[in-house]
Amino acid sequence: MLSDDERAILDLESRFWKHAGAKEAAVRDSLGLTPTRYYQRLAALLRRPEAAAYAPATVRRVTARR
Repeated sequence: MLSDDERAILDLESRFWKHAGAKEAAVRDSLGLTPTRYYQRLAALLRRPEAAAYAPATVRRVTARR
């Protein structure tokens, strides 16, 4: 089962960002994480079946981008 923080990471990643730096600011403001730590946690989440069940389109998109 995903924690609230893990769901918040996937929810934030599912958004589309129009301006450079907007995503990093949102990561800091809403999650309290540095961008580096955010991407580390996101990478770990992508390997979990619970993440794919919660946000399949986001997991597929991010995985394909990698």
